[in-house]
Amino acid sequence: MQNIRSEIKKNNNEILRKSIASMVAAIIIPMTIVAILGVTMYFIYRFVIYDFLCKQSVVKTLQKYNIKKTPAQIIKEYHNSKGENISEKEIQRLEKHYRQHEPEQFLAMYDVMKDKSKTNEND
Repeated sequence: MQNIRSEIKKNNNEILRKSIASMVAAIIIPMTIVAILGVTMYFIYRFVIYDFLCKQSVVKTLQKYNIKKTPAQIIKEYHNSKGENISEKEIQRLEKHYRQHEPEQFLAMYDVMKDKSKTNEND
């Protein structure tokens, strides 16, 4: 009788272990897949889609005000008008920063250059 009980207990423990292992696999594997997909999609959004949308927004704003210059040209001309010579790499870095964090700076720089050119014409 004792033997039968211990055998039943072993079988129950084995069944319990297998069911726990399958439940863990059924929960952990999908959670891991979802986490990996979530992180991947976040990085795709953050480094590709977000920048594209920001760039598109700036271009539309410049077109709205009938400005035919690119953001890079505006930055380069603005810094040249201030007497600063900056590299292409620095222009790209500034363009990305302004595009993503301060898009109104393109209009501000353009206005400063426009006002400066009008002042120079009047002198």
